[in-house]
Amino acid sequence: MTRRMLLVNGPNLNLLGSREPEVYGTATLQDVEKLTADAASAEGFELRAVQSNHEGVLIDAIHAAREDCAAIVINPGGLTHTSVSLRDALTGIALPFAEVHISDVYAREEFRHHSYLHDVAAVRVIGKGVGGYASAVRQLAALIP
Repeated sequence: MTRRMLLVNGPNLNLLGSREPEVYGTATLQDVEKLTADAASAEGFELRAVQSNHEGVLIDAIHAAREDCAAIVINPGGLTHTSVSLRDALTGIALPFAEVHISDVYAREEFRHHSYLHDVAAVRVIGKGVGGYASAVRQLAALIP
């Protein structure tokens, strides 16, 4: 069986590279997906990637991951601070997951300091730029037998 990870990027991350480059840098979503796929490959995993601005699409992808994935790397974007449903989807499938944020959310607006995922994530990588995705993959891979 192929070892696979799911990469989930939430709302507005399709605008990486042009959206607030002083906060998020200039790497595009395609750059992030390639960097994450390369890190996964180095750890012996395939990567499937999904990005959506719609919460239900992300939840459906997470549910589907239970069939063929060993772990999930997720940057939920703004849903981090608002979505109990996303948390329930992640805890409901019982796969280890990494919560990733490109920027340091704790150095930003107060409302960004709360995460519905922080206490259930196996790995958290905050404020390490897009390189945080590769770090998350490596840390998750170390947890998977």
